[in-house]
Amino acid sequence: MRKYAYLKEPMKYNKDDQIVKVMLYVAEEGVYLFEYCSLDAIQCSSDRCYDSLEDLYEDWNDLVDERGWIEIEDPLPDCQHDAFIPLRVKGRDVGNPEWGKYETLEDGQWVDYDEHKHTTH
Repeated sequence: MRKYAYLKEPMKYNKDDQIVKVMLYVAEEGVYLFEYCSLDAIQCSSDRCYDSLEDLYEDWNDLVDERGWIEIEDPLPDCQHDAFIPLRVKGRDVGNPEWGKYETLEDGQWVDYDEHKHTTH
């Protein structure tokens, strides 16, 4: 299960950035919260692990704006859990990952990812 939400107020992340939206992801290996410093970010700036979904909600529900948690589809196999689009490390699907290089699904084909071409929610 994945859900994202916008924060009522930006939250300080570091000296220059603020968290403006978050995504939760419940996987077999745990419960994750991804933090985004831009409304159109495709991938997160940081992440946190939680022992349970209830713990995550306890920390974040009061910070989420009136739209609440918005459910989205789980990532495709081999894709990044935090990405709002189908995005995977190039070669990961064949056991030969090229770390730092990504590809995305467009019109049923995996193509090199151009971060300047994509925006999100």
